[in-house]
Parts: sequence; C-alpha cells; structure tokens
Amino acid sequence: MWRASLANARQAHRLGTGARSMWRAPAAAVPAVGRVTRPVNAGTILRRSYHEDVVYGYRVPKVFEYPDYSPEQLRNRQQQAALVCLVSAYRTTGHRATDLDPLGIQKKQAIPELDPARYGLTDPDQMFDIDGILTVKAENGSTMMSVAEIHQALIDMYCGHVAFEFEHIPDMAEKRWFADHVESTSASYQLDAAKKRRFYELLARSEAFDNFMQKKFGQVKRYGLEGAESAIVALDELFSLCNHSGIAEAVVGMPHRGRLNILVDLLKYSPRALFHKLHGNAEFPSDLPASGDVISHIASSPMLNYGCSSDLHVTMLHNPSHLEAVNPVVAGYGRAKQMYLFDKNTDPGCALGDRLIGIQIHGDAAFTGQGVIMETLGLSNLPHFSLGGTVHIIINNQIGYTTPATNARSTLYTSDIAKLVNAPVIHVNGDYPEEVARAMRVAFEYRKMFRKDIIIDLITFRRWGHNELDEPSFTQPHMYKIIRARESVPKQYERRMQEEGIVTKDTASETRSAFTKFLDDELAASKDFVPQADHLKGKWAGLVMATEAVTTIDTGVPIETLREVGEKSVSVDPAFHVHSRLTKHHIQPRLKRLQEGPSVDWATAEALAFGTLLKEGFNIRLCGQDVGRGTFSQRHAMFVCQDTENVFIPLNSIGGPQGKLEVANSNLSELAVLGFEYGVSIQSPKVLPIWEAQFGDFNNTAQVIIDTYISSGETKWLRQSGLVMLLPHGYDGAGPEHSSSRVERFLQLCNTPLDMAAEANQKQNPNMHVAIPTTPAQIFHLLRRQMQRNYRKPLVVAGPKTLLRLSAATSPLEDMAPGTSFQPVISDSLASDPTKVKRVVFVSGKLYYDLAKAYAERKDALDSQVAIVRVEEVCPFPCQELTKEMMRFSGATEFTWCQEETMNAGVYTFVQPRLQSILPKGAVLRYVGRDPLAAPVTGISSVYKAEQAQIINDALGGM
Repeated sequence: MWRASLANARQAHRLGTGARSMWRAPAAAVPAVGRVTRPVNAGTILRRSYHEDVVYGYRVPKVFEYPDYSPEQLRNRQQQAALVCLVSAYRTTGHRATDLDPLGIQKKQAIPELDPARYGLTDPDQMFDIDGILTVKAENGSTMMSVAEIHQALIDMYCGHVAFEFEHIPDMAEKRWFADHVESTSASYQLDAAKKRRFYELLARSEAFDNFMQKKFGQVKRYGLEGAESAIVALDELFSLCNHSGIAEAVVGMPHRGRLNILVDLLKYSPRALFHKLHGNAEFPSDLPASGDVISHIASSPMLNYGCSSDLHVTMLHNPSHLEAVNPVVAGYGRAKQMYLFDKNTDPGCALGDRLIGIQIHGDAAFTGQGVIMETLGLSNLPHFSLGGTVHIIINNQIGYTTPATNARSTLYTSDIAKLVNAPVIHVNGDYPEEVARAMRVAFEYRKMFRKDIIIDLITFRRWGHNELDEPSFTQPHMYKIIRARESVPKQYERRMQEEGIVTKDTASETRSAFTKFLDDELAASKDFVPQADHLKGKWAGLVMATEAVTTIDTGVPIETLREVGEKSVSVDPAFHVHSRLTKHHIQPRLKRLQEGPSVDWATAEALAFGTLLKEGFNIRLCGQDVGRGTFSQRHAMFVCQDTENVFIPLNSIGGPQGKLEVANSNLSELAVLGFEYGVSIQSPKVLPIWEAQFGDFNNTAQVIIDTYISSGETKWLRQSGLVMLLPHGYDGAGPEHSSSRVERFLQLCNTPLDMAAEANQKQNPNMHVAIPTTPAQIFHLLRRQMQRNYRKPLVVAGPKTLLRLSAATSPLEDMAPGTSFQPVISDSLASDPTKVKRVVFVSGKLYYDLAKAYAERKDALDSQVAIVRVEEVCPFPCQELTKEMMRFSGATEFTWCQEETMNAGVYTFVQPRLQSILPKGAVLRYVGRDPLAAPVTGISSVYKAEQAQIINDALGGM
C-alpha cells in the first residue's frame, strides 16, 4: 500500500513578480542546490530579446521558483541510479502502456523500459529510500518502499486511464513540478457525492438532448456529442476551477462536434431559440441586415457561477466551418480583453492569466492536419500575443471524417504537434468521466503555475458518422461494429453511480425525463419565439449599424497639433543613443519638413494619424512582420538604443492623457496573426487594430480569415470589425511575387451592386472598404476615419512601396487641417482647360505618378485633351464623385480605365461594370493595361519595362 504526499513539492514553490525579458546575470544561470529559478525566457538560449519590458503591451508571465533537490536528495539519487532510471522510464514512456482507448481497438503495449528487471531490480522485496526520486510515501509515512510497492505505484500513477507526457519539456523546474504534482495527487484525488451527481446529470442531459434532437430533427446535421460526452464534464470542471480561482473571463473557441450540447446545457443558450432556428427562422430580428449562419456556428456569452462570490463570464465565439480557424481569433479576442483589464486595473501585480483564460477545443484530425494549429501555438509564448496559458481539449474521435489515424498523421499521437512549444500533454480515456475531471485539474494547476499552454487529449469515439446522416461502416466496419454493440458513456457512468449509491434507478429516469420534458416545452414555445439582437452592447454601446457607408467625415486636425505630434514622434531622451543614420535621414528631415514645409512624406502622415488618435484617447495596435521599423525602413515607430538595445516608442510619450500604441512585431505567420488581429478588432471599438503585411501578397496565406471572418463576420453574426489591413502594392519590376496585393480578391468579396445608375444602389453599405491612396494626406484621413465614425468596417489599403519616398507623393499639412477629409476621388489637376478634354483616364495607385510624369513631358502635345482622375477608394464605389468628374469634362467622348496590373487582376473587373453603368449614353469604357496573365506580372525586366511604357503610351497617346 502507498499513499501520495506533497513531500518536497510544497516546500517553496511560488509565483514571482518580476517581468524581465532577459536572462538573469550569469551567476544566476546555474542555480544553487536547493532552488531552481525559471527566468521568463527559460530554455531560450538561442532566442534574443529586446529590453522591451517597459514597452506598452510587452507582457510575459511571472517568474517563479521551484525547489531543486537538496544535497541529501542528490546523494540518494546518485546512490540509487537504477531506481532513478526506472522512475524516469515511467515518467517518459508510461503513457505508451496506458489503457486509453474506450473501444479497446488500440491495446496496451508491452514497453521493455518499464520492467524493473531491466535495471537490475529483480528482488521485489528489496527496500529503497525514494526521497528525491519519487514523490510518494509508504502507508506508514516512510520514504522507504520495496521494489514491488514502487513498481505498483508507478503503474497506478502513469499507466491507468490517464497518461502524462512532460519529459520533453526543456525546463527542469517545469518537469519537476509536473512529476511532483502528478505523484502527490494521484491517489488522493477524490470526488464527493455532489460532484459525482453533477457529472452524472451533465452526461445524462447530454444524451437526452441528442436523443431528443434525433427524434425531433432526424434530418438535421447536428454533430452531436455522443461518444464524447465526457467533454462536457471536462469543460464544467474547468469552468468551476476558473470561478473558484478568481478568473473573471473565459474565451472559448470550438468546432461543430458537441457544440449544441455545450451551448444548451453549460452555456445557457436558449433551446427555444435553437428550435426557432431549426424551424428555418433567423436568429436575429427581421429588421436587421444579417444573413445569419448555420446552427453549428452559433455562439453564446453567459455569466456562470459555481457557488462563488463573483461570476465567470464565458464567451464562446462564432466559428466558421474551416476547421480550427477560430483558434487565433480566440487568442486575439482574449488578449485584447486582457489588455483592457490591465488598463483598468491599478494592481501592478496583475499578470497574464490572472483574470482571463483561453480555452480551445479541437478535433483530432484537424489538430494534426491544419497548419493554423502550429501557427497559433507559435504565438502562445510571444510577449505581444501570449494569453498567459490556454487550455486545449482535443476531442479525439480516433477518426477524421472517414480517415483513420494511420492515414491522418505521421505522429504517434494527434497531440504531438503541441510539442512544438514544449506543451505538456495529458491523455485520458473518455469512458471515465472522473478521470477526465482529474486530468483537467492537473491541466488547470499547470496553467495556473506556469501560464503556458497545455493539451488534454480526450480519447473518445463518434457514435455516428461525420454527421448523423452519414453511414460510417462503409469505411470503418470493425470500429462501428464495436461502437454499436457497446453501452454509451452516460449509461456506463449511470450504472457506476447506481452501484455506488449516488443515484437510484428512479432518480436516473427522472433526470432524463425531466430534461426531455423541458426540451418539449421549449420546442412548443419556439413557435412564438422572437429573437433579440445581441450586438452593440457593453463596450460597443453607442455605435450603430451603418446604413450608408459613404458619409464624409471631417477628420482634419489643427496644424499646431500636427506639428506637436510630429515632433513628439521622433523625440527621444539625449541619453538614448539612436542610430546615426536614423538621426540624419529620419529624425532631422521630419523635423525640418514639419517646421519649414512644404510638405510631409507618407510615414510622417501615418505618424500624425496615430498620434492624433492617441491624443483623443484611442489605443492602436500595429502588428505584423517588422512593423516597428517597416518593411521598407520607412516607419521607425520604435527606436532601439544602440548601446543597450532598450526599446522606446516616442508616440507613447506625447504628454497628457492619451491612448497607447502597441507595436507588435509578429513572427513569420499570416494566417494566425491576421486571425489574432481580427479577434482584437471585435473585442473593442476603442482600439484601432492594424495588420501590415510585409508585402501585399502575403495575405494569400490568410485567405480563410479574410473569407470567413473579415469580409463576412458582420453579415453573418452582426459583429463589427474596424480592422485595417495595410498591404504594400505596386509593380516596380520586382517580378511576380511581392508586386500585387491581389486587391481583386478583396473586391470580389465586396457586396456593392453592379448597376450604379439605379438610384437605390447609390446608397451603398458595403461589408468592407477597399482603398488605394496616393497621397500621405489620404492615408492620414483614412486611418482617422476608422475611429471617428460611429460604426466599424474593415479597411483594406493597397498601400505604397515606391511612393513612400517619392518626392511628388507628399502632402502639405493644410491637407490635414480642420475642414479636410478623405477624398474617394481626386480630380484632375493637369488639364488646364476642362472644356478641351476629350479623354478621361481613370486610374488608381502609383501608376498615376507615372502618367503624370509622362503628361508633363507631353504637355504641349496633349493640350489639355486628356484628364487623369484618381479613384482612391474603390469600394464603396464612388459613383457620385465620378459622375461629378464626368460632368466637369462634358466634352469628353473617350473614357479609359488604366492600370498596371493584368486585365484579370487589379481593380478593373470590379470597376468596369459599375463605371460603365454611369458613363454618358453610348460611351464604352476602354481598358488600358497588361493582358491577362496567370502570374501577376512578368519576371523578365526588359519585358516589364516595355509593357510599362506601352501602358503609358496607350493611355496618353493618339490624341
């Protein structure tokens, strides 16, 4: 017999309060015997870090300490090396000998490393002192145990229905804590009758719900929880632990399997609302402009309480059917909410994860197959992205649609991808709900201690096929023969509870029948159900649903304020050593332009937009690869001291009450990072979230987020987003890649009508805005407009590359002064006599400057016969402004759309039907640009130059 003990595990471990981002002094790198200190970046010998700990948004988990072995324990380990090897083998490979498969298809393996005889431990009665080797004690409290007792203890702890993987963690303190915690709590884990009854009721209600749905809505794909009912126990235990530990917010993302069970039972989603939707009705009031979504994507945000003085607010976010795409959105939403809580909280000791937890639920095939998993995990420990630990639950059905694990992954476990970030993994057999709850307790304590991600691999089965209408035995006959012959998880647990006297046969029957009656009553009431709007509440109160998104807003700022902000944007303490080239080519030129004029460049105008918004109390999060400096070394929103590598962000020191600029240089990810920023954008309208692609076409790898969230989130779910995507765009001879931002793809997603001549279509309310600004003042107004409006819409900016330093592409401060605003169309300024204009050339982007240069060279020959009009915002389509331009050139008979992109790219295919619909009667829009091409542009420089010259000649020639 043996019993668990905390032993040394409780001697001294604690959470520290430091938040340094660098390794401690070399003397502390090798801790003294008796203590293991884990610096924040422990295990990161090959990772460099700026000294960013005073930079806004730089958040890392607390430092902690954990006791190392005492000198006596080290001597004992040295003397009992064979026993150390046996214990290490169970900690490392015990998981391979566990009983994890509820179907019994995957049998326990015989692992030679787990045989004591392998290490010379052949006498079962031989006694050993286990102090410092194993965190258990004999029944009499002694640390002396026999080989047989030790072996049995190891089997019970590491080879039961729960298995642990943690020896791959590089940090010794984490490994020691994990082993000590598992070994000291395994035997002592007990549930009282009330907790067991709670688990039973959850399981019984889940099965009753699925049976009710199958009876009443048998032709609906509901993706029930049958076979994986223990997942609802796992979540309930996690919510309870959160509530009792003082966590106030939980943000949840999950796919379709079991979603309805969890929503209706745990998350208080109204069954009558669900049934109303299943009858073919909308989930929103009929007067709202929403298209809605399917039942497996709906969400809920209830307040839960598990007998505590304060509530736990749980937010389950909407998800698309693109598997796992919700995960980075959960991370971004949770991070934004944590930053909001930090800004409100005056407690300097409040750290990541104290008040909020991220929860992500996954499918087994998706977890190992979808790249967004790897990308999101890659964000988990980064200072500008970390949540302070997310609990991941893999609902492991042991099959993906029809694909068995042997064809679905190259790893032993579906969870192995999580070892990318050294996350520990707990495998648990879903047939044992109480063991599932124990696994969750271990996961929660680890996350609470280390503020890092942890994985629970909940191994279950799927009673039906991929959905209830699917026949799984076509491809898995053996598996489904076993499934159809076995008892359900709720029925198994019910039998156990009856054997223990926790529930009786009568109370069990009453539990199911009462819940079924409740569902019947809700179904009857659903006929009269009237849905209520759940948007524009809380922080979003005061905003409105846009009805006409082309309203002009004065976004100008007094010139003195502009100068003040501009000067502050490059002001640093004299002791802060800025790179000499930045002083000469960035700081001094900016100050000179602000004071002497005549105009400012692109980066300055952007800084002015940022700074003035900060002065107005808005926060800004600028995220992407190299955004602090800027891909083209143009922005320099952050300075790095050449002596200390300390980081300073000047715009956070404008003075007086102001918002904060978070400069989040991201890792080399687009899909997860853009999803993260979308999550930030839907959490609060007071933050301007900006994602800048290193080059515009980098958005390609984030297309799922663009399609399913950014472009359609408001339409489907009434969730507004003010996210800005800055996409460097423009052909400059660099070849097929990094030239085009693929702006045509965004325009294809826009919902503006084709016939702009119809009066009803001229009042547009597009799902997002797409702009191609050509002057610094235009980007200034675009960014400010995002926050000045009383609604939020995504903004896609096909931004500049060569224009960043083009002397012609500058703006005077007067263009940003009060009374000014963004101009969707910039009128021609080249034709001196509008009455002479015969041809109007419409253009967007940097090509305008090429045309203007050629126009100046041919000015006499052209004799004002050609006008060049810039279309700065393509969506919403500026039909009224363009109509005014055409009226100005009333003698024009030729109308040309000119672009440097190929005909099947750029904005032509979007503009053509809309512009054609408002041209003068009989006029036909002429196209000038590159021919259709499979690639964005040629990679042959001579061909590129010839094509570019031909475009200019075709646009201006022939007059």
